[in-house]
Amino acid sequence: MKPRVLIADDHTLVAEGVEKLLEHDFQLCGRVADGRALVRAVEKEKPDIALVDIALPLLNGLDACRQIKKSTPEVKLLVLTMHGEQYFVTEAFRAGVSGYVLKQSVAEELVFAIKEVLKGRLYVSPSVAENLVEQALNPAEPGPERATATNNKLSARQREVLQLIAEGQSTKEIASTLNVSIKTVEFHKTRIMKQLGVHSTAELTKHAITIGLIAMPQQPTVPGPQV
Repeated sequence: MKPRVLIADDHTLVAEGVEKLLEHDFQLCGRVADGRALVRAVEKEKPDIALVDIALPLLNGLDACRQIKKSTPEVKLLVLTMHGEQYFVTEAFRAGVSGYVLKQSVAEELVFAIKEVLKGRLYVSPSVAENLVEQALNPAEPGPERATATNNKLSARQREVLQLIAEGQSTKEIASTLNVSIKTVEFHKTRIMKQLGVHSTAELTKHAITIGLIAMPQQPTVPGPQV
């Protein structure tokens, strides 16, 4: 029986492209477009592996992975993203993923990476690994370290609230999404602003980008065939 794969990406063209790449070697058991749907789908479908984009709406891919590793730890996780920065790689493996592949990679690499992860091995795109070595040998300004420290200040619920604020949801919408009261959302927002030392929604959004809860818009890409 072919391994069962679940895909989480909010770009329809990317998700469809990945499905085309994988349909020969794997059984596709679902596709979702946000982090909350991903957690639910994994719990329901129990795939062998889930391919997760970091920049998922409603709940980012990293926090979704953290929840999955608590609720369904047997499911393998592989990040498929445009972001190769050290901070994202580090946080992804801390969240429990077993593979990290860039969307700019060729199709053969993605298939190989999935097979490696399913064998119980770790996989990182060579270009990402080279970048990590380069950053280790020639460290730049301590931005990633500051981002990690900021992220660690916030609870899981606070990160959820911060992401939804940064995505433009109103207090009422956030309360509905999280199934909590408006007062609870207002409490979390006040606490977050105090902990981060900020005073506006714009500053909250900037911090959300800094710690990877949302990403700056980029042109979506999908692994392509080797030229």
